[in-house]
Parts: sequence; structure tokens; C-alpha cells
Amino acid sequence: MNKLFFLLLLATLLFAKHNNCSFKNKDYEDICKKAVKAGVSYGYANIFLLSDFKTKKFDEKSYKYLQPQHIPTHRKNEKKANNTLVKYVPEMTAHLRAYAEVYDYVEQEYGVNREVIAAILIKETRLGKIRPSHDAFVVFNTLVLRTKPKTQREKWLLNMGKTNMVSIIVHCYKRGVTPEGCNLPSSYAGAVGIPQFMPNSFVFAKGYKTEVGDLTKMEDAIVSAANYLHQKAGFTALLDWERVGDMAQIESEWYDFEFANEDASFVYAQNKKGDKKYQCFSCDKEELQHLREYAIKIMSYNNSSNYAVGVMRLAYEAHKLLQEELVDNRP
Repeated sequence: MNKLFFLLLLATLLFAKHNNCSFKNKDYEDICKKAVKAGVSYGYANIFLLSDFKTKKFDEKSYKYLQPQHIPTHRKNEKKANNTLVKYVPEMTAHLRAYAEVYDYVEQEYGVNREVIAAILIKETRLGKIRPSHDAFVVFNTLVLRTKPKTQREKWLLNMGKTNMVSIIVHCYKRGVTPEGCNLPSSYAGAVGIPQFMPNSFVFAKGYKTEVGDLTKMEDAIVSAANYLHQKAGFTALLDWERVGDMAQIESEWYDFEFANEDASFVYAQNKKGDKKYQCFSCDKEELQHLREYAIKIMSYNNSSNYAVGVMRLAYEAHKLLQEELVDNRP
């Protein structure tokens, strides 16, 4: 029934002769053109961007949280989350056992440690238990319509909003979903599913034993997160836990270092452009180079030192507990 309605809608749109991307809003014109270039029909793009049920809704809470003044709060919350989530390590190991077959597959196929993937999933949505309460398209539409691109961050936010809107339109069009039915529950930042993929990252979504991935399904979330780290971050070989070090101690020392240094980074001495210097925690420590290599890969998933440290702490603790369980279960 939905497919038939979609086809009828497209026929109506074509009859209405939407054959260009002419909008009063220049940003909408850019979004429409990029969506059409990606294979979306003019009619579908127009009805999406002209619709009251999509573009006239605003997410004020999301917009507020994405403003620069909230960055310090986000960093503090990341630390709190890291400390809180350690108590869920037994839940992680139970999860790793329950989905052992899928984790065996991704370790062999993508070279990504199972504990790292599970740690990411527990940080993002506590293994799917945290339910998103926002709509991804509304989040990015609000960002695009409200942002005045004066600063570099504002320009980045506007571009990020536009490209993610394009990705959502393309995603729903290719799946035969009407614009009105294109509802993607998300975080306040617009991230979707158990692994919290931004729409721009939907290209990395893959299913377990299927080509199309469903990010709300645990098996597919595991495979998609592994594929993301493999393809985008170059995570191709399992890290060696024996070379990582005591993550509880390292995490504690990192927090002290971050508190003492305003421009602190766990892994970087400067930004990609080379015009901003950081106080690097791990750069000159030979014993931390293996950890640093993999922390950089994890930061491709979320570009935050505290995020990467938190993932590695959870993964390390889960690995230790799994090893202890193996010993305890020996005859």
C-alpha cells in the first residue's frame, strides 16, 4: 500500500511539473540540486522542501544544544558518561556473548575488535536501550533556517545541516518512502539508530548477511559500526590489548592533564590545517603509541578525546572481564 501511494505521489508531482530547484531560500536550492544530482526526482525534492509537515517544524532544544556555549557542558557530560557507564561492563559482556556469531564475523571481515564496537554501542544508546526523541530532518532543517554563517563554526554548522538534509531526502527516496512518512527518530544532534549514525554516514550502514542495513536492528548496528570504522577510519587489524596499558589509570591521568591544560588533546599536537596547536597527552609517550593509534581511529566516529578514552576504557574493562570468565569456566 505504501509503495503504491509513493508511486501515485510521484505521478502527481511530475504532473505538477516540478522541473527545477527554484526556491526563495538559497540553502533550499542547494539542497534540492544536490539531492537531484544524487538521483532524487525534482518532484520528490520539491514536495519535501515545500511541505509544512517537514520544513515548518522546528526543534528549539536541539538548536540550543548545538550552540558553541554548550561545548564545555558537552565535554563535562562526556566525562560523567564515561564514569557512569563502567558499571554496565557486565551488561556489555553478556551482550558480546549473546551476539558472538555476529562479532566473530565482523572481527574477521573488518578487523575491528568486538569490545570496541560494543563500547561504542553502549556509549551511544546503551546497546539500544536509550530511545531517541527528536526527528533528524527537523533537527537539521532548524539548524539551516536559524544559522547565520558569520563564524567558522556557524559556517560548518550550516553546511553540516544542509548535507545531512540531502542525505535524508536521498535515503527516503531510494527506499520508496513518502516525504511525509520520512521520519527518522534521532538524538538532539540528528544521529540515528543504535550506533547513532549521522545521515551523511548512512552509506556505511550494512546488514548482517544482507546488503541493506537497518540501524535499529542490533545485528545490523554491529556490522554497520564495524564497517564505518573499517572504511572511514582505516581500522583493519585488531588492536593488541597487551600493548594498551591500564586504561583505568590512563583515563585518570588524562583527565588530570586535560584539567591542567586548556588546549588539551589525547592524540593530536595540532589540528589538520596546522594553524592550531594542542597540548598532546600521548604524543611523546612511547608506551602509549599503540593506544594512540587506535584512539585516532575511534575519533573518526566521534571527534572527542573524552569519547575515544571512554570507548577504550569500556572496551578494555570488557576484555578483562571476558578473559576472567574464560578462566573461571575452565574445567
